[in-house]
Amino acid sequence: MTARIEPAARPYDDDMEKTLERLMPPGVEPLVLFRTLARNPRVFRRFMAGGLLDKGTLSLREREIVIDRACARCGGEYEWGVHIAFFADRVGFGQAEIAATVAAGADSECWNARERLVVRLVDQLHDTNTVDDELWGALKAEFSDEQLLELIVLTGLYHMVSFVVNATRLPLEDYAARFPESVD
Repeated sequence: MTARIEPAARPYDDDMEKTLERLMPPGVEPLVLFRTLARNPRVFRRFMAGGLLDKGTLSLREREIVIDRACARCGGEYEWGVHIAFFADRVGFGQAEIAATVAAGADSECWNARERLVVRLVDQLHDTNTVDDELWGALKAEFSDEQLLELIVLTGLYHMVSFVVNATRLPLEDYAARFPESVD
């Protein structure tokens, strides 16, 4: 499949070169997603300013559950695969957790009770664009208001990322993971 928008290529403007270099580990080329968004520097900078990959109120593992689940539910294999490649080991995801990010339902035994709530939240937001009172009550008992806002916004951000990678038909990164067979 060919990308619908050609990613920016070197030479980049000095400012864009420095920005792209800061985003990636040493020796790793900037993601196709970043280079594609760099075709519109204003959108790229706003996109990066809206990211939640800094240290927030959630654990890194909870953040990755949200990101991976949101991308999987949207069919965003590109972004899901990049996050699995870069973060799965760091957050303690084995094959069970990786598979559970794409499997139907939130009841996988690999998740603890708090993590199941996170998966349920992402699923309910994806399916209904809201959160029912029963789930909200369970979330409020487990998460602070600050964390709830971060969970909701993070879910929405990775819906947006999935829209971008899917609509522009970005080619998958060579090193990125691929969806297991059981994608929703």
